Amino acid sequence: MRSAAYGGAHTAAPSAPGVRHRRPARARTRGVSLVELCVVLALGAILLGIAAPDLRALVQAQQLKAATGDLFAAIDLARAQALTHGRQVKLVPLDPAGADWARGWRVVDDRDGDGNVETGEIVAEHGPLAPGVAVGVAFTNAAPPYYIAYNGAGRSCADGNSAAARWGTLSLFHGTGIRRIKINMLGRARVCDPARDAGCDGTAAPP
Repeated sequence: MRSAAYGGAHTAAPSAPGVRHRRPARARTRGVSLVELCVVLALGAILLGIAAPDLRALVQAQQLKAATGDLFAAIDLARAQALTHGRQVKLVPLDPAGADWARGWRVVDDRDGDGNVETGEIVAEHGPLAPGVAVGVAFTNAAPPYYIAYNGAGRSCADGNSAAARWGTLSLFHGTGIRRIKINMLGRARVCDPARDAGCDGTAAPP
């Protein structure tokens, strides 16, 4: 007769009466103490304070880029509308005094030539720029109201006198950033950065 140790099924030996088996103790999870939490929060606040100026500068740079792009697009739209319809089209500030471009602008196609802005003559309109963005003007006319007008040939001109050439520079400021939109005698516009591009002069940044 073969022993159960060979080939047979092994069965656990019965426990002795009165003997209890202990289960393995579970590993205890250690929580975060209040002191450790305070240290982490303090380090986070320090790192955030270091990164805040860079983050603010990044936001300002993006806002300046967006504002410059929107204003440049409006200038391009006014010129395209003038060429398409063969008549004068203007870009004017929303500021009632006609001085502050940062309050927004509109493209106006004065079809009847009466000088009044009517609802059907507004081609496009843009609201105020981001807080902190300022716009300086250096055009052939030094005093407001400011405007940019294009005649039917697509050249920048004086309001009411499509033969008189008119050119200049719009300067946008935000934080330490500056972008300029320069319009030449032919009415063509370009964007430049005075920190990198030559011939990118214009009004000085506001104090």
